[in-house]
Amino acid sequence: MTSLKQQYQEVRSYTQHICKPLKTEDYVVQVADFASPAKWHLAHTTWFFETFILIPNLENYTLYNSDFSFLFNSYYNNAGDRVLRANRGNMTRPTVDEVYSYRKYVDDSMIQLLENKISIEIQNLLTLGLNHEQQHQELLLTDIKYMFGQNPLFPPYNTETTLLDQEQNTESGYVKIEEGVYKIGYKNKDFCFDNELGVHKVYLHKFEISKGLVTNKEYIEFIEANGYSNFNLWLDEGWSWVQKNKKNAPLYWHKIKNDWFYYTLKGFKKVDPNNILKHISFYEAMAFAEWKGMRLPTEFEWEIASSKLNWGQRWEWTNSTYLPYPNFKKAAGAIGEYNGKFMINQMVLRGASIATSSNHSRPSYRNFFHAQEQWQFTGIRLVK
Repeated sequence: MTSLKQQYQEVRSYTQHICKPLKTEDYVVQVADFASPAKWHLAHTTWFFETFILIPNLENYTLYNSDFSFLFNSYYNNAGDRVLRANRGNMTRPTVDEVYSYRKYVDDSMIQLLENKISIEIQNLLTLGLNHEQQHQELLLTDIKYMFGQNPLFPPYNTETTLLDQEQNTESGYVKIEEGVYKIGYKNKDFCFDNELGVHKVYLHKFEISKGLVTNKEYIEFIEANGYSNFNLWLDEGWSWVQKNKKNAPLYWHKIKNDWFYYTLKGFKKVDPNNILKHISFYEAMAFAEWKGMRLPTEFEWEIASSKLNWGQRWEWTNSTYLPYPNFKKAAGAIGEYNGKFMINQMVLRGASIATSSNHSRPSYRNFFHAQEQWQFTGIRLVK
């Protein structure tokens, strides 16, 4: 069994592996307020271990830099003031080299702590910190892609990577789920996020859910059927989003001489019609489902059907708002801010994506984003 020390080293190392193809200039750019610079991700995940584990638990630990809590805190009000999210790209200092020095400083101290026996409470915090960093590894990849995808040269992230560019369905047809009362929520005793807890029963009507996700070819048919100009297909808020932002295709898509192209992490390429659709908003997913005469699954339908599905290539939009389960409880202090305070105006996504880190997915995992967001590796699964 892998020790906590080994897990720590592997997770921390993978974050830096993601950054290896980057040049120094790439670490600082923030092209949208929702997409943080790579340098910030590297420092923020380090700040988490320093703030919640080292400062309270390692005797004689000395802060690396007293300004870093202000610079690299994300949304933890209990942990003090912080830079506005939209201003993370304004920090040309500290330098990239100093952020890497910060990571090494904290890693050395963490290894020192882990050389000795630690309490269950520290073990739990460490596990949370590692899962937190894995979440940021996916965000790091999607933020890097968004940065390069807004660059007029469309530079590749890595021309040799096999990641994220060859994804096709392996199954077709539908899975039938009988009506009944089912248990929802995380049922094991090891780690999960607090928003998965509160095992409870739900009643589901009989339904059929698609084995495959919507492909680029299917979505092009929707576009060519004037899907983006037919207000009857859209939620009112979604239709306003289309008009305000002049949307006519998924994120990263460009039509050139009657052919569709898109930006990938290997560079600018012609859209592969057989690949699974990605970078789609909830609004677009709902409009497409309406056009097909079907609907999105609820998060409960998805969880019950998941054992019969080949999932993990896209975060799949559900038609469920992000709300607490029965008996949901927040932890005290800053750790309690992790999920609960975001339970408003967001939709639940289930599954995982090809950008999700290894050992960071399970059927009960509840991801959540606002309905307009496209920059994650999101897709569509339909129910009839």
